[in-house]
Amino acid sequence: MTHISNIVLSLQKLLQMIRYTIKLTKTEVDDLKAIINKGSHTSHTFRTAYILLNCDEGEFSEKVTNEQISKVLKVGMRTIDRIKKRFIEEGLEVCLERQPSKRVYETKVDGDAEAKLVTLCCSEPPQGYAKWSLRLLADKMVELKYVESISHVTVRSVLKKTNLSPGK
Repeated sequence: MTHISNIVLSLQKLLQMIRYTIKLTKTEVDDLKAIINKGSHTSHTFRTAYILLNCDEGEFSEKVTNEQISKVLKVGMRTIDRIKKRFIEEGLEVCLERQPSKRVYETKVDGDAEAKLVTLCCSEPPQGYAKWSLRLLADKMVELKYVESISHVTVRSVLKKTNLSPGK
C-alpha cells in the first residue's frame, strides 16, 4: 500500500512541476539579468532572479533542471516550485518582492501590565538580591498574577521601550 501511495505522490509532484512552465519575454529576461549584474538588491531578489532565469523555457533561455538549480543555489525543490507558481499566478514584480507575513502576533503585555512592570522595576528588589534581573521581574509578574505567563525577553522589550533597565 505504501509503495502505491509513494508512486501517487511522485506523480502529483511531477504534474505540479509540469503545470508551472516559465516562459519569459525578452524584457523580463533583460530585467532579471539587470538585477543580477548591477545594483543592490536583497538576497531574496537575487535568488528569485537566478531561479526564474534558469527555469525559463522560452526562446531566450538555456533550460536547466530543477535538481541542478537546487544544487547550485542551495535551495530546496519546493522553493523553486513556489517561486514558479508565484510567477505564473502573480507576475514578475510581485514574485521578486518578499511576501509580507500573514502571522498575527498576540501581545501579552497591555498598558496596565506595562505600568505594573515599571512600578515593580522601580521598587526594591527581593531580599538577597542587589537589583532586579529580567528573569526575577518575569517571575514576580506571574507570582503577583499581573500576567498568566511572560518571558524575560518580553520584560526586556517593555523596559527598553520605556527607557528603563532593571536595577537602575
